[in-house]
Amino acid sequence: MEEFRKKLVLTLGLIVLIISFGSAGYMLIEGWSFFDSFYMTIITLTTVGYREVHELSLKGQIFTILLIIGGVGTVFYALSTGAKIILEGELQEIFGRKRLENRIKNMKDHYIVCGYGRMGKIICRELKQKNIDFIVVERAPDNFEDKEAPLIFAGDATKDEVLRGIGIERARGLISVLPTDAENLYVVLSARGLNPGLTIVARAVDEGSEQKLLRAGADRVVSPYHIGGLRIAHTLLKPAVVDFIEFATKSGNIDLQMEEIVIQDGSGLVGLTLDECGIGRDLGIIIVAIKTTSGEMRFNPTFKTNIASGDTLIGLGESSKLKTLEDMAMNRRK
Repeated sequence: MEEFRKKLVLTLGLIVLIISFGSAGYMLIEGWSFFDSFYMTIITLTTVGYREVHELSLKGQIFTILLIIGGVGTVFYALSTGAKIILEGELQEIFGRKRLENRIKNMKDHYIVCGYGRMGKIICRELKQKNIDFIVVERAPDNFEDKEAPLIFAGDATKDEVLRGIGIERARGLISVLPTDAENLYVVLSARGLNPGLTIVARAVDEGSEQKLLRAGADRVVSPYHIGGLRIAHTLLKPAVVDFIEFATKSGNIDLQMEEIVIQDGSGLVGLTLDECGIGRDLGIIIVAIKTTSGEMRFNPTFKTNIASGDTLIGLGESSKLKTLEDMAMNRRK
């Protein structure tokens, strides 16, 4: 946008300068009126050659030659610059930016992904698979061609004004996967200050950075190298377990999925046991664990375990059945 403005100002400035120069020259050399001088300058620069306003003196003819040599080149430069703007889509990019800003203003409870590198693209793919609204903040425009991210905002995520511009006050969560721990730390500090209730997940590159990011305000910190090392070791030591986890958590798998389902207030499941709900009997879903509102995680709950409002059920089953359970968790008791 700024570069386009500079080009536009430079082009218009040159045109105004050469027209002013031509008009002033004819007024001083030939003694013509302003309008006659202006008219002569315009027909000379546009190479129309309609007619001379008055007979030119020798000095006027020399001045006209200089005006043609310098002025016509300026006009052609302006035309080529305008054509370049149209052909390269700079106007389309500007209007697209305006449309993007309008869409951002209407977004609410969305997620913000800071960084669109290898990890950022995977995160966006998963969010898109779940039909979750999100926006990506990326400094480098070279990565914008990927269609996995429908909304990409060009800017530095470490700056408060950029985060405000993408509606961080209305956002539900933020994921920071920038290249360095320092950048992720700045993002976490800024995001926590701008939206205290925001859920923040950050990536830690170096060992020991996890605690710094947590102290800065991150709710969760993920170390890809640590997780990757464990996964490689487990692939060797427990290959069947790793295969099962990958199968159950793979996005788009219709046979088996592992999901977390929050029991809403007033749901018909509140107060019932797992057996009374018929989750396992009717839906064939295995409840692996239940996370209570206090943060306690109950693994392998029995069929007599009661379901309370706000509990998060971690279930394993078919995607369609899990969707049915999710609807049951939201519907109120009749």
